[in-house]
Amino acid sequence: MIALGADHGGYKLKEEIKRYFDESGIKYIDFGTTNEERTDYPIYAEKVAKAIQDKEADSGILLCRSGYGMAVVANKFKGIRAASIHDEESAKFAKSDDDINVITLGGDYLTVNEAICIIRNWIGTPFKGGKYEERLKMVEEIENRNMK
Repeated sequence: MIALGADHGGYKLKEEIKRYFDESGIKYIDFGTTNEERTDYPIYAEKVAKAIQDKEADSGILLCRSGYGMAVVANKFKGIRAASIHDEESAKFAKSDDDINVITLGGDYLTVNEAICIIRNWIGTPFKGGKYEERLKMVEEIENRNMK
């Protein structure tokens, strides 16, 4: 299950991603927004991050104009590893090396086709484990020490 969230700047791209998910049989939960009226990205980043923490979803995709603000907010939540992704290769490495569970996309910088290619690569790439798993354990230890 993938949690989706977007502010007004990512709304159109989110709707296209939903269309792709519907056609591909990919399950998702849409946490909004529902239109292009101005809204604030932290609202949707929090909803998606909490859905993952609460195990309602396995991963998430957040969309705003740049993707950066969404990544900042999502990374404030324990257990969330969010990264702003711009191309297929960064999507693969984000998943294989860092087991990124939330990708953020910029609606101003990606075409629908580019976004779908990024998502396909992120979903289809397995996490390598091994030394990368050891590093994620280090990240978890840092979270435990510093996220109160």
